[in-house]
Amino acid sequence: MVLTGPRQSGKTTLLKRLFGRRYRYVSLEPPDVRAAAEEDPRTFLEMYPPPVILDEVQYAPDLLPYIKEKIDADRHQTGQFLLTGSQNLLLMQRVTESLAGRAAMLRLLPLSRREAEGRPQLPLPWESGAPPPAGKPLAYRELWERFLRGGYPELVAHPRRDASLWHGSYIQTYLERDVRTLRQVGDLTQFQNFLRMLAARSAQLLNLSEIARDLGVAVNTVKAWLSVLEATYQVIVLRPYFANVGKRLVKTPKVYFTDVGTLCYLTGLKDPDHAASGPLGGAILETAVLCEIVKAYAHRGMDPQVYFWRTSAGSEVDFVVEVGRNLVPIEVKLSATPRRAMASGIRRFQKDFGDRAMPGYVVHPGDVVLPLGPGVTALPFGAL
Repeated sequence: MVLTGPRQSGKTTLLKRLFGRRYRYVSLEPPDVRAAAEEDPRTFLEMYPPPVILDEVQYAPDLLPYIKEKIDADRHQTGQFLLTGSQNLLLMQRVTESLAGRAAMLRLLPLSRREAEGRPQLPLPWESGAPPPAGKPLAYRELWERFLRGGYPELVAHPRRDASLWHGSYIQTYLERDVRTLRQVGDLTQFQNFLRMLAARSAQLLNLSEIARDLGVAVNTVKAWLSVLEATYQVIVLRPYFANVGKRLVKTPKVYFTDVGTLCYLTGLKDPDHAASGPLGGAILETAVLCEIVKAYAHRGMDPQVYFWRTSAGSEVDFVVEVGRNLVPIEVKLSATPRRAMASGIRRFQKDFGDRAMPGYVVHPGDVVLPLGPGVTALPFGAL
């Protein structure tokens, strides 16, 4: 099994907690361990025989063919190697080359709201046919304080830890350890400017030419940088929904950060009132909703099929979740007072897609569940 995800999402802790008594643990990040694995892979694997957890395996990718050799020598023994990695771009390429058909790929992202509240098994509203029971209602300010902190396990487990200081250290570590090793990135300062510029455009249609012009770099450079962020699980690239799959790939996407706390830090937000009432309030709430949906699926080992919908006439829906042949439309509104007019995009979507469109939801930061007409329900974020 290969467990991937962003740095500090809890991959090592999870595997140690679940398998630590039966598996040896080896981190490949220290230079001396990495050198031993690269210089003599067979001897290294003899020193650390399975069952074993090999952490940060992207630092020694040449080890993978020899792991394949070990697996092929005894195909009846499953789960003997548990691998982790935080650089999906390089890791996936090598895993595909070496371990195709031999390794399950799983993702671990920062904690979702339901996981942070200790209710990870809750179904999503469209899966149960009714909104899941909300946990302890959150005051409006407390909700936005949680958004500022984000979902990384260390910040959730230690609520008194300075979130801004933690995110600052995280970004610096990410730049120096993960980004520096990827060939597409040369100037780390420019790349950090790109990060902040992308955060300021979160939840908007992504104009790469405009970003390249503002940064003074080539469009292809910006495209390569975006692929780095996506590969290291820092952003989610959301594409428009079309019945024609080919169109989804070529049309302009939107970009959201995988952790809402990272988004708030990069845009300089530290005060919950400022975050809620400022120009990025809608983008922050949209990011939180998307992350909740994506994490709910990803942490079950599923590939989330989430899109947005927009017509040339101006109708749009923030998120469309593809469930089999059915489509769930979701709107996100910053007002805690839901009104029927907020569901106009969903009603248009339901009309256009007919029996494929399931009942829709208007997600808001308040605390009321309210019908907004046939097939549309206003849902508090805490009940998503």
